[in-house]
Amino acid sequence: MDIYWDVIVIGGGASGLMAAGRAASAGAKVLLLEKNEEVGKKILVTGKGRCNVTNDCDKEEFQRNMPGNGRFLYSAFSQFDSEKVQKFFLDLGVKLKTERGRRVFPQSDRAEDIRSALLEYVRAHGARIATNKTVSSVHSDENGRWVVEAAHDRYMGKSVVIATGGASYPTTGSTGDGYRMARALGHRVFDPIPSLVPLETVEDWVRDLQGLTLKNASVQVWNSHGVLLGEEFGELLFTHFGVSGPVILTVSRAVARALADNQGPIKLTINLKPAISRDELDNRLQREFADQVRRQFKNSLKNLLPRLLIPVVIRLSGIDPETPVHQISREQRLDLGNLLQQMTLTVVRTRPLAEAVITMGGVEIKEVQPKTMASRLKLGLYFCGEVLDIDGYTGGYNLQAAFSTGVAAGQAAAVYALGCQTPGDGI
Repeated sequence: MDIYWDVIVIGGGASGLMAAGRAASAGAKVLLLEKNEEVGKKILVTGKGRCNVTNDCDKEEFQRNMPGNGRFLYSAFSQFDSEKVQKFFLDLGVKLKTERGRRVFPQSDRAEDIRSALLEYVRAHGARIATNKTVSSVHSDENGRWVVEAAHDRYMGKSVVIATGGASYPTTGSTGDGYRMARALGHRVFDPIPSLVPLETVEDWVRDLQGLTLKNASVQVWNSHGVLLGEEFGELLFTHFGVSGPVILTVSRAVARALADNQGPIKLTINLKPAISRDELDNRLQREFADQVRRQFKNSLKNLLPRLLIPVVIRLSGIDPETPVHQISREQRLDLGNLLQQMTLTVVRTRPLAEAVITMGGVEIKEVQPKTMASRLKLGLYFCGEVLDIDGYTGGYNLQAAFSTGVAAGQAAAVYALGCQTPGDGI
């Protein structure tokens, strides 16, 4: 294989594939190095194998859903926004559909279709892909050329794009390699913290609810100082270690940051009846008890709660399960209503970084040009995707960020390498 290249892209994930294809389409001679036996392994597991490619939103909405330095992405998103991402895949033959929350998926529900399209794009423009290439060193020589060493191989390029991902899902190849490379090149890197990750709780009763999904729950999280960190409404899943599901993944970013800043333990409250007020819930309880006046308390909640949840609520209420409902006092009934709308868990940690959907932390964005993803410290060096200190909520925002920064980095790396004017806007 040739050792001299215009652009060398390190990492064959979503951002790396996009960067390689964009650089090649601009006329650069491009080599993409991937440590795995195949590219795009993380793409295959995104969206539970369905791949939520983007969110059909505008710039303002995109920034609101990228709490991790969303403003930095304004220029990159403007160059290659959600509409352009959708057109990109449609032009490659991937039919798309938009679901609840403006989440965009391949119509086939197959993440493989997205990976195949990106591969086709890269190969169609002549970029070379080399797999099973774990990069051990990146540096520039005395002539200003970039030298990339992978095992016994040595490659030289006019520019280098680091697109190695974060440190979540390490089995897909995201093991933090890019952080090591960036630090060696003088860049500041914020230590990775898990984001979009399930939460572990102290209370043992969650194990009794393992597998139970609540479709319409409201959750709030508070730090040890009583400060509200976040709240969310939607689907929640109980697990053997604590809680997961979309609402938990969304609030987990704030929880992970607070725990990292020693603001734990975290109090998490679950409102099982968020659609009604406390008074309305009390009236509902009174009606239920009146209709079941001869029943024991343990048999009186079937119209209010899922079957699995009833024994737990009874235990937490402190009311004797054998008590006839007509003997339940007003105070006990009000306390039960409070429990149903403020079931409390104590969060002591997140699940490990390896189980997180995305990584919080990475290369300091103040050291990167937002329009080109170019290093402010080293000429010819570019970053894109999750290796940067950027992260967002679920809903297609993180893949959109990967595509936007990949296009910006690939375009700029090619321009630098070729020493030419910016090519046309066509992708």
